[in-house]
Amino acid sequence: MPSTLAQPWNTPAYLHSDEVVDHGASVVRRLAATLGADRLPVHEYAEAAFTYVRDRVAHSDDTGDPRVTWRASDVLTSATGICHAKAHALCALLRAGGIPAGLCYQRLRRSDEEPATVVHGLIALALPGGDGWHRQDPRGGEPGRAARFSLTAEHLVWPVRPALGEADLPGVHATAHPRVLTALQGARDRTELGGLLPADLADPR
Repeated sequence: MPSTLAQPWNTPAYLHSDEVVDHGASVVRRLAATLGADRLPVHEYAEAAFTYVRDRVAHSDDTGDPRVTWRASDVLTSATGICHAKAHALCALLRAGGIPAGLCYQRLRRSDEEPATVVHGLIALALPGGDGWHRQDPRGGEPGRAARFSLTAEHLVWPVRPALGEADLPGVHATAHPRVLTALQGARDRTELGGLLPADLADPR
């Protein structure tokens, strides 16, 4: 677990429902119940929620879907979204099951061919009575990059490459970062969103 995640998890903020992580919405509550929030051991429910979002909510970059989603209930209803949208959806499902969850970010290169970076979204969860935060990446996988649920070693889509300027950005955020949310809410379609997403959360541009 990266040292940047060494912060308290047992605070009400990580179970809160808001405009983005709206786990009070009926679609979120129904899906949480279907996935076993009320009957499975907590770690099994966490894995079921992760697997659902990874596999059943398509990444719009992979499918070419032009829609931009950001509110967890809308992401689950539309079954599409970029990494940030999928992170919001998983965070909502986890909180609906009483599992503290927050949002994490990475600074990654847009491609190996260009130095420009973009902020990637994932989540961290903390099982009650467990040993702290565990990052999970519900983005899914590209060929050869299969993210999977794990409470031991991380299995993320993109482990960062510091030599190339990539980094795990600090903190577990109880709410969506304002700069990411502004981009999601302001984009008319996925193509426009690509130009609005921040290159780095510390970058004022």
